[in-house]
Amino acid sequence: MISELKKLFLASVGSAAYTYEKASKLIDEMVQKGKITVDEGKQLSEELKRNVINKKNQIKPLTKDELISILNNSNFASKEDISSINERLTKLEEKIKNN
Repeated sequence: MISELKKLFLASVGSAAYTYEKASKLIDEMVQKGKITVDEGKQLSEELKRNVINKKNQIKPLTKDELISILNNSNFASKEDISSINERLTKLEEKIKNN
C-alpha cells in the first residue's frame, strides 16, 4: 500500500513537471508565430512557474501517522486479522484430515 501511495505522489509531481514543460514549449511557439509578444510570453511563463511551484508546495508526502490513519479507516485486513484467519484455517484443515 505504501508503495502505491509513493507511486501516486511521484506521478503527480511528474505530471506537474510535464505540464510545465509542454506549456513552456507552447508559449515559445506562440511567441515565434507572433500570436503573443515576447513580454506576454515572459509573463505567461512566470505565472505558469508560480502556479507550478504553488501546486508543488500544496502536494506533500503523507506522514507516517496520516498513512496509519488512512489505513485504519479502510477495510484492509491487518496482520492480526490475517494471522487469526490462518490459525482458524489450519485448525479446520486438521479437522478435515482427521475425519
